[in-house]
Amino acid sequence: MAFTKKLNQEEKRGLAEQPTEEELVIFDLPTKPQIHLTPPEMTDVKKVAKSLLEKLKREKLVLDWRKQQTTRAMVLVTIQEILDGLPQAYTKDLYDQECDVVYQHFYES
Repeated sequence: MAFTKKLNQEEKRGLAEQPTEEELVIFDLPTKPQIHLTPPEMTDVKKVAKSLLEKLKREKLVLDWRKQQTTRAMVLVTIQEILDGLPQAYTKDLYDQECDVVYQHFYES
């Protein structure tokens, strides 16, 4: 009980949702700025974030991927393909913006 009282809000959220820290970061990117999603849509966003992270780590984020245009393009295309699974609440403009934000996150991380 004492442990849970000491947890800050973000730590409690992480424990409740059970994602890894990496998944939580990727989940947060498409949900900020605050977009109004239903609980099933939130679940869909979590699935998309997990799928994206798994695929990029497994196949695309190879050593020095930032140095070659082809590997950078493959990462961007993968992000676009997987984020295409986001709920209908994401308009075309918001989808494009989220693809850019997620790509920049991976590029800078």
